[in-house]
Amino acid sequence: MLMETQQHVDEHIVTEHFSHRMGWLRAAVLGANDGIISVVSLIVGVIAAGSDKDHILLVAMAALAAGALAMAAGEYVSVSSQSDTEQADLEIEKKALEEDWETEKHELALIYMNRGVSEQTAHQVAHELMEHDALDAHLKDELGLSEIHSANPIQAAFASAVSFITGGIIPVLLVAFLPMQNLGLVITISSLVLLGLLGALSAWVGGASMLKGAMRVVIWGSIAMAITTGVGMIFGVAG
Repeated sequence: MLMETQQHVDEHIVTEHFSHRMGWLRAAVLGANDGIISVVSLIVGVIAAGSDKDHILLVAMAALAAGALAMAAGEYVSVSSQSDTEQADLEIEKKALEEDWETEKHELALIYMNRGVSEQTAHQVAHELMEHDALDAHLKDELGLSEIHSANPIQAAFASAVSFITGGIIPVLLVAFLPMQNLGLVITISSLVLLGLLGALSAWVGGASMLKGAMRVVIWGSIAMAITTGVGMIFGVAG
């Protein structure tokens, strides 16, 4: 009976979850989506405006370079701010533990009691966790910070830039090598297919519905391309 119980526990221990993938997945998916949508939207806009192939390619290359740098810089600043906030919270918690250990232990016990743990057990758990690693216990249970969710600005910035280029380079190559005839239509359709595949893949990696993931990015990509095409047509006529 004991062996069966242990086996049951072991099976639950190895159960796979997806939350540890959210940090890099968020940056990578955002970068790739933005790479495809941003570059293609500009391409179909200038095509609709009646530009020649050289100008279309120039716009596509400029969008690819500027977009990758903007994504990297934006992600780095954003995640750095999160990291700074986490570091500030860590210092505050260190000081609180140094100044009033017992109050902090009682505060930790109250957290467990609010989750449904009995008062005696909550105080015992708080005592044992703080004896083991007081700072870690408060960071995880009081502030909700852990190694899984800790901010990594360099990783996020690099993932955003690389994924933006990975997504955006495909329509650029299509412009470079395909003839002008029906170029806008071919790029639009191929990009929507790529967006759908990317959305489905990211949903699968995150353990979510592949259909919903695909539909989200395809719908928003279609809206962006339709708007820029309309703008290009308006300015093309006006020119």
